[in-house]
Amino acid sequence: MAEATAPQDSVDALALDETVTFTSELIRIDTTNRGGGDCRERPAAEYVAERLAATGLEPALLERTPGRTNVVARIPGSDPAAPALLVHGHLDVVPAEAADWTVHPFSGEVRDGTVWGRGAIDMKNMDAMVLAVVRFWARAGIRPRRDIVIAYTADEEASAEDGSGFLADRHAGLFDGCTEGISESGAFTFHAGPNLPLYPIGAGERGTGWLKLTAHGKAGHGSKVNRANAVSALSAAVARIGEYEWPVRLTPTVRAALIEIAALHGIHPDLDAPGFDVDELLGKMGPAAALVAPTVRNSSNPTMLEAGYKVNVIPGHATAHIDGRTVPGGDEEFRATLDRLTGPAVDWEFAHREVALQAPVDSPTYGKLRAAIERFDPDGHVVPYCMSGGTDAKQFSRLGITGYGFSPLKLPVGFDYQALFHGVDERVPVDALHFGVRVLDHYLRTA
Repeated sequence: MAEATAPQDSVDALALDETVTFTSELIRIDTTNRGGGDCRERPAAEYVAERLAATGLEPALLERTPGRTNVVARIPGSDPAAPALLVHGHLDVVPAEAADWTVHPFSGEVRDGTVWGRGAIDMKNMDAMVLAVVRFWARAGIRPRRDIVIAYTADEEASAEDGSGFLADRHAGLFDGCTEGISESGAFTFHAGPNLPLYPIGAGERGTGWLKLTAHGKAGHGSKVNRANAVSALSAAVARIGEYEWPVRLTPTVRAALIEIAALHGIHPDLDAPGFDVDELLGKMGPAAALVAPTVRNSSNPTMLEAGYKVNVIPGHATAHIDGRTVPGGDEEFRATLDRLTGPAVDWEFAHREVALQAPVDSPTYGKLRAAIERFDPDGHVVPYCMSGGTDAKQFSRLGITGYGFSPLKLPVGFDYQALFHGVDERVPVDALHFGVRVLDHYLRTA
């Protein structure tokens, strides 16, 4: 590839068409991840690898487990002294029940200017946009300033052990020089009110703490008094956890989000003032509060209960599962609080755990991400936010890579992007894909 002499504001028509085609065709490749290793990403990995190879790149297909395939390729930049940038997207999707959908979730149908199907938002759309940009660069002879490492991963919708975790642990050399990365869950239009389109860029993630609780008691007949009833002990602990009000813990990313979003509503809060009430402030921020509310504190939501095998038998043990999330710096408080809430009769352990992340919002990278959005939507307001859940950026952070959520989409009023994550009738407008390709092309070549 030869280096471009000047930035362009648009990709070619073929790139726009390919973005839609690739999104649709990737959706048709069923990569449902049911957990416990029940998934096969290889057909989708071969699909993207073939199209990357057609540009002259040499994509590597990597597996920890047969069929759980990852793809990694590197595009050389024009400045060998510049740090490399990681662009990553996962190939697996969560399950979908076809009977609940307007169209079949793996049809990839394009209807009324919209691509339908599981993965249209999370996140085969981003996978397709990146693929289209790379192919456009090959046709146009464009070379980015810095090395771009493209990674398509397996297993993001479960433990990531076969995906980004495997790549970070076993193939770290493929990411040499990468200091920052971009991926899902940011730079989408969030309509916070009339003529108030926001573009939240992910600059943090809460940590993941999936817990298993176990209560041991004395088995016995259901008709007799039993003060060592495991079900009773577990139920009491689960109720305490579910009802607990976690204290507010404002991290730098969340503070920046509150200040910038509040200012757009004409509010200028002093977050350090005595008696400051974050919930009161959120109540004044309208729909935009949804971007921040889940991340001002830790959380612990009971999700699963398992106990007993017959109604007239008191079981000797009972288990429950809790979806715990921690703000950056909130781990110690989380552990101590769970010890207190579970009490002496219930043991708990991490079934799965990943770190919380923060990325600076005053960095040159964040500034370029903001500028790329504003270039193509001057009326949009870019704001930082912390994701309530997590992405593959957690695993790649082990390599010292700072992650940002940036998969740009310009969405119409009334389009509930966040509700479609793991939801029914997942879909993405064609125009949103075209916007995303243009933004990614501009950002990636100038990053």
